[in-house]
Amino acid sequence: MHLLRPLLRRSLLLLVAAAAFALAPHATKAEALLVVEADSGKVLQADNATMPWYPASVTKLMTTYVTLKAVKDGRISLDTLLTVSPTAASQSPSKMGFRPGTQVTVDNALKMMLVKSANDMAVVLAEGVGGSIDGFSAMMNDTAQKLGMTQTSYVNPNGLPADGQITSARDLAILARAIIRDLPEYEYFVHIPSIRFGRRTTQNFNRLIGRYPGADGFKTGFICASGYNLVASATRDGKRLIAVVLGASSGRMRAVRAAQLLDRGFANNSLSWLRPSLGTVESLAPIDATPPNLRDEMCGPKRKRPASDEDEDAVASTSSSGETGATFFAALPPPIFKPADLLAQPAEPSEPVLVYTGPTRTGAALIAAVAADTEKDAPKPRKKQTHVAAKKPDASADAKSDSKSDGKSDAKPAAKQAKADTKADTKQAAKPEAKPAAKPAAVHHANAKSANAKSDGAAAKPSEKPAATAGDKPAAKPAKPKAAAKPKNDGKPAS
Repeated sequence: MHLLRPLLRRSLLLLVAAAAFALAPHATKAEALLVVEADSGKVLQADNATMPWYPASVTKLMTTYVTLKAVKDGRISLDTLLTVSPTAASQSPSKMGFRPGTQVTVDNALKMMLVKSANDMAVVLAEGVGGSIDGFSAMMNDTAQKLGMTQTSYVNPNGLPADGQITSARDLAILARAIIRDLPEYEYFVHIPSIRFGRRTTQNFNRLIGRYPGADGFKTGFICASGYNLVASATRDGKRLIAVVLGASSGRMRAVRAAQLLDRGFANNSLSWLRPSLGTVESLAPIDATPPNLRDEMCGPKRKRPASDEDEDAVASTSSSGETGATFFAALPPPIFKPADLLAQPAEPSEPVLVYTGPTRTGAALIAAVAADTEKDAPKPRKKQTHVAAKKPDASADAKSDSKSDGKSDAKPAAKQAKADTKADTKQAAKPEAKPAAKPAAVHHANAKSANAKSDGAAAKPSEKPAATAGDKPAAKPAKPKAAAKPKNDGKPAS
């Protein structure tokens, strides 16, 4: 019996190790995944978490942190007016598209930047807080070092492609924790469901907001080199987790991945003994490597390049591409909804937050400001007006040509109508009368033609009766019929 104990102990250890390995999800080489506890920083799962990565628009989380720290320190206020510079206006989409000289408050610029991921608003904030893009980038880098983000460097405030713009899942989790810890009174900025500017309503690109139970932050990002990124958080039963996904294949997949991480993290308490302790997020060892470049995979010739980090591309089946949220722990019952099914549902209805240009306003002044922005933000009706105006000269030109032809173009349908009328009269006359009556009908038709030419498109029937009675031989001798022949030649083009 004593001899069997070591064997049983070893077998048990092997079974536990095998179970832990089988239950642990494995990310593909093109993804970095991380989930941590918001309050303690304890790491619950880490895959490529310290691999350097291009941040894309999740850069705007640091822009938000630096700006709101300036507000909290009293250097600026949320009501401070900032001006859109030519540099800000020239940024690539996604952006609000305001003209240089437009003024916007810090409050509205933050909302536009975080919900719409507006690159121009990020530059407006950078220039307003740091004086210039370079000055603000220096502030961002200084803040990153103070927070312990040792793998991060910034060269712009919006995350547009740049070689020196680098971060990691580890550093982004540290930044998210800092926002929660240092700026609790301003945290609502990172979980606004939607905004409305003028006629435009923009939903938050973070699909977990309004769909995943307890979702309460943060930010998405996308450039070709980085793939689809997401920093997300959710709170359940008083426990808040932060999930980081870098390099997902689509906007939908990054949300699915984040939901899987959060589901596993919330379910990890009862079976945490199966997994070895991974320490805190700050203790994760950085990897000295070059950030992976996913440009060919994300924006190659086989795939249409999206215009922004919003992605409407639906993934046909996530269960065959690594979705393990329902089977991560074999001892747990499957959830009611898989993450993919949950995120496919429409977001919970919510009232969009109004954003506008100009100074802070309330009441009637706010209504007037929104109405003014709505009027400015309506280019389509103006295009329709110019299109209609372009048609009018054509119509007038046609009218002029009609007047120059002295009604010749109008004579065409009139002549055709006269022929149709005379044919109808001929048929009606042929039915009750004998065959000899058909000949006068033919003469009647010929006279109708000459009468039509004389009257320049007048109705044929009133001229038919006098033409029939004036068909005597003495009336044919005078030269009047010869003079009447000239209008026939003038009328040929119109007939």
